Amino acid sequence: MKFSVSKDELIKPLNLVAGVVERRQTLPILSNVLLSLDGQNLSLTGTDLEVELVGRLGVTGAADGDITVPARKLVDICKSLPDGADIEFSVEDGRALVKAGRSRFTLSTLPASEFPTVEADVGDIELSLSQALVRSMIERTAFAMAQQDVRYYLNGMYVELASGRLRFVATDGHRLALCTGPDQVEVADTAVIVPRKGILELARLLDGEGSVSLVMGSNHVRAVTEQFTFTSKLVDGKFPDYERVLPKSPDKSVSGNRLELKQAFTRTAILSNEKYRGVRLSLTPGSLEITANNPEQEQAEESLAVGYSGDVLEVGFNVSYLLDVLGVLSGESIRMSLSDSANSALIEEGWSEIANRSAALLTLCSAENSFHSIRSSKVSIALVLSRSSLVGFMVCLRLVISQVLGPS
Repeated sequence: MKFSVSKDELIKPLNLVAGVVERRQTLPILSNVLLSLDGQNLSLTGTDLEVELVGRLGVTGAADGDITVPARKLVDICKSLPDGADIEFSVEDGRALVKAGRSRFTLSTLPASEFPTVEADVGDIELSLSQALVRSMIERTAFAMAQQDVRYYLNGMYVELASGRLRFVATDGHRLALCTGPDQVEVADTAVIVPRKGILELARLLDGEGSVSLVMGSNHVRAVTEQFTFTSKLVDGKFPDYERVLPKSPDKSVSGNRLELKQAFTRTAILSNEKYRGVRLSLTPGSLEITANNPEQEQAEESLAVGYSGDVLEVGFNVSYLLDVLGVLSGESIRMSLSDSANSALIEEGWSEIANRSAALLTLCSAENSFHSIRSSKVSIALVLSRSSLVGFMVCLRLVISQVLGPS
């Protein structure tokens, strides 16, 4: 087996494939990347038995064959080479030889026959979507996924196809993010839970302008682009009834600059309680005051001019969750709608620039609205994306955040 390829062509797919490989493995073969050469087509495969990623690229001077080499070492070697370097790869006497200019590296190998692959079942559901759309939906919801939660069904993204719509839903038990994609998806209704690592790896490889084909089966989900094939096992479990946390219609409105609010919350958070991260929002006509304090009796205050004409109102939130929400929004201005301190609130991006910006809805609800399988929480977030007929895709984002009612 041998081939030649430039560093610039190899480094990107190799980096993505190696990202799937865990640094510490119980099986030595899982630390390797599988190189398979068929004619002028080279495929790179990495797996951790849960997620598998296959990258493809063209090479020259090829002689067919299959071999596995240490993934991280091969990545480090390629990164250390100068830009534009030509890499010559060959296998001799059970060793992989990598040459570039005056540099020469010899790597250990393991037989390709020992390399495990994810046995994906035949998908029942298949749909084609824009890579940019899927990546955007993931980025707007991934922050709410749980990490190493004992409720294993929360450690991932809930992907639902129902009534002609695609939804991504994530929650860590404290907040819930929900994104709805194009309104018309002509496939049968289904729902799967994709593990956290699979979702993050999928977002990394979706950076092109083309489309991605999603294939959903009973045990696996597969995403196929021109350069990559991504396969992930599914989480076997029942996702909570997320629709129960959706808010009621609010009746008071506050408008302000998103960046100014984000900066104010960032400064106020410095002196918030390190454990509970609570801040108080005091609304009076034309003004918003943000207050935070901590057990050391230190206090931070921020005053902002906002568009508000309702009654005096005070509400409390976890500032970390507010910053997460403002971080995924992209408009210059936002509008918050509330009814009172005990009920839901709604935040949306400024509608005056709707022709070229996405819209966002953020709903803040009290802890009483949390659903059964989520413990009494400080924050729940729901995001909803929808398609606009004005300019391609206009994203509508709904976020649901529970108010901070104080230490539990």
